[in-house]
Amino acid sequence: MTAVEPEDEKKVDLEDVLDKFSIYRSYHLQIAGLIFLGFATNTMFCSNFIFVAEETGYTCIRNFTDNNTGCAECLYDNPNSFVAELQLANQEWKRTLVGTVHSLGYMVGLLIVGPLSDRFGRKNAFIMTGVLGGVFGVARSFSHSYWLYICLEFLEAFIGDCCSPAYILITEVVSTKQRLKFILMCTIGYTFGGFATSLAAWLVPYWRTLLQVLYTPALLFFFYKYLLDESPRWLLIKGHKEKAVEVLEKAAMKNNQKLDKHFLDKLSCENNETLDFFKIIKSTFQSKVLCGRFFVCLVWWTTSTFVNYGLTITSVSLQGNKYINFALLSVVDLPGLFIITYILTYCKRKLPLICCFFAAAVLCVSQPFVPLDLPWLSIVFFMAGKLMSSFYFNITYLYTSELFPTYTRNSMHALCSSLGRIGSIISPQTPLLMQYWFGLPSLIFGLASLFGGFVTFFVPDIADDSLPDTISQAEELGKPKKPLACTNPNATN
Repeated sequence: MTAVEPEDEKKVDLEDVLDKFSIYRSYHLQIAGLIFLGFATNTMFCSNFIFVAEETGYTCIRNFTDNNTGCAECLYDNPNSFVAELQLANQEWKRTLVGTVHSLGYMVGLLIVGPLSDRFGRKNAFIMTGVLGGVFGVARSFSHSYWLYICLEFLEAFIGDCCSPAYILITEVVSTKQRLKFILMCTIGYTFGGFATSLAAWLVPYWRTLLQVLYTPALLFFFYKYLLDESPRWLLIKGHKEKAVEVLEKAAMKNNQKLDKHFLDKLSCENNETLDFFKIIKSTFQSKVLCGRFFVCLVWWTTSTFVNYGLTITSVSLQGNKYINFALLSVVDLPGLFIITYILTYCKRKLPLICCFFAAAVLCVSQPFVPLDLPWLSIVFFMAGKLMSSFYFNITYLYTSELFPTYTRNSMHALCSSLGRIGSIISPQTPLLMQYWFGLPSLIFGLASLFGGFVTFFVPDIADDSLPDTISQAEELGKPKKPLACTNPNATN
């Protein structure tokens, strides 16, 4: 066994302990694998409506006797489709409403999931949302009523987003130096989930069976209770130092390392007070610095969800096989994850985010003006625009989690993500704009990206800073480094 020598300092910050662990050893590889699956299911849950509630052609065989503009009886091209079984002919808005309701559920649910994660822990919130998401998803497959289906869609999204607590967990279980690489390992799950969704939709075309195939595995998240550990940073900030030390010792043992007990006893930044959660949230918004960052993050999230989901939805309308197009759109994110991780390693956060926003704006605005006799070029522009939007969505996820203190990190991250879901609520309706001009959705996506780039100038550039635990530490981000110290979480100065 390899020994890890204790340090001589009087106080030891958690960052120093986490830096002793390699993300390529057993303990963190296990965490990465478990969270990978969580992210994969998140993509499946968010995008399955594209195939489940896909457009289906129909022929009107009998008009209403008093109104020849409506159909009393229809013959559907696919009688086993979602549209046919729930009788949605002449009601296109009901079909597109499925995606909108899902995003609305996420928007409302994040306002609850984030605070639950900060109050009861990242692990508990992850397990609860993962399992309940699977339950409501499977239940949808048995619905024979459109409005019951819509209610279950909302409930699944409302309490089934395991992504938010999972993302905060992986940012807190590794040191600053290894955070980017570890997040990359885990977030590949998003790409895998998108590819798996298109593959499942191709192999299992019947929408009810497809839902069962996609959601049933999520029920196994219950076993994460025994496979996943809580964030030691969250345990420390809640005053559970013994449990945090237990997690760190378990990690060392799994990696064949040994941490000196006296070394762990010197861990700093523990807080044994019972914290008033709402008072801390209030104090966060009383800080002008953090309040300004919140509004910038809100723009980032709204733009990211609007453009990303909008481009994903319209991808099935491109020329060619819809399953292949969707799979390509997912796979193109994979090299993008490696590229953006490399860039963020050497260029911090701010400049790459601005460049990605502006590049996406140019590509999206240009795509409709590509000559119609060059469809391949149009697809290249589309895919490149999607890649850029994927870049800034990934940076937004990371950047937001680094700008706020541990006390309210998941709550603020979830709040930004929740309110920003207005973008994904609107995006399922963007294909309807194509009846006015086929390039209108892309033009709007480009303008939104342009605005997102401009507001990024108003936040500090960070990369090497340790995650702040308190409001005062968060306010110091981007300034010359000062030693991290435990302060009153309710203080803003």
